[in-house]
Amino acid sequence: MDRAADFSLSTSAQGSQLTLSGDWTAAHMAGADARLADAAKDAAATGVSIDLKGVHRLDTAGAYAVLRALGEDFDLAQVSARPENLRLLELVRAARTAKATPPPEPHSLHQLTIRIGKAVVDMAREATETMVFLGHLLVVVVRAVFNPGRIRLPALVSLMERAGFDALPIVATTSFFIGAVVGLLGANMLRQFGAEVFAVELIGIAVTREFNIIITAVLLAGRSASAFAAEIGSMKMQQEIDAMQVMGVDPYEALVFPRFAALLLTIPLLTFVATVAGLFGGLVVTWSVLGLGPAFFFQRIVDNVGVTHFWVALSKAPVMAMVIAGIGCRQGLEVGGDVESLGRRVTAAVVHAIFAIIVIDAAFALVYMELDV
Repeated sequence: MDRAADFSLSTSAQGSQLTLSGDWTAAHMAGADARLADAAKDAAATGVSIDLKGVHRLDTAGAYAVLRALGEDFDLAQVSARPENLRLLELVRAARTAKATPPPEPHSLHQLTIRIGKAVVDMAREATETMVFLGHLLVVVVRAVFNPGRIRLPALVSLMERAGFDALPIVATTSFFIGAVVGLLGANMLRQFGAEVFAVELIGIAVTREFNIIITAVLLAGRSASAFAAEIGSMKMQQEIDAMQVMGVDPYEALVFPRFAALLLTIPLLTFVATVAGLFGGLVVTWSVLGLGPAFFFQRIVDNVGVTHFWVALSKAPVMAMVIAGIGCRQGLEVGGDVESLGRRVTAAVVHAIFAIIVIDAAFALVYMELDV
């Protein structure tokens, strides 16, 4: 039941007393705060105390009105109130007397220098930690090569299914549409020169050399690198990795290596599926738009494109897999103890993996261009 805020003033030999009643909330004060301020000002000369035991409800607006009426120097020891109302009064008074947050300092050359210095130090620290991660991972890989019995086959097979085989539908679908788009653009552009038939070579080279591995790697970066970072980061937050180390289990051997090997083994298959799907997408477009049948399409692919471009793309696959798995696991191991850190690291895993894919593909392109492959 709502009750309007009200008060009464009584005077005795000990001084004046204000007795509040009703709901002293923002919705029910209706001018009672101003009348309370006037009454407290008139009674201040004889000394005033306040009784809040009759207050039904009190919020921060009501507490602020009471404190404003009593003044900054009023002793809360003279307030009779329930414990929860007294705590609210103390909280509001502390907020009123708190110092205002100073405005941010204007940007200066000195601050810019500090930020650049911190960024350089952070980059050096990140590079050092990355080298430590790679060194530890290399030790685990060499140990597994010379002692295959240490490989956790159930975890490896499970991760191959989740990180690799489950990605087949999305890789095939995306590659199909990429091949179709390349075919459509090539047919429209080459039609101006009466060379529509060369759209087949354009599709073959673009799909078998670049788009198959790029699309596969980017999808794995968004799908698997983020999953690796989230899984390992969640275990880090719950101190499961610390528990593994206490029990003598190497987290790199139990968590990082199976994910590393799973992507390394499955990415060639995904690249092959992406190649077939991309060529099929280009075939659908050339057949429907240019009227070039499947036999003619594949004959030109065999005669003029060949298998060299596919092997070029496949040579990039292991490097892409190692980079994607390494970045995902590395970011997961760097997660702190809060959810915000987990979110930052998962985002960093995807961004860093995609950036690394583009840089690696450009490096391969330069190398193969110099080798005339």
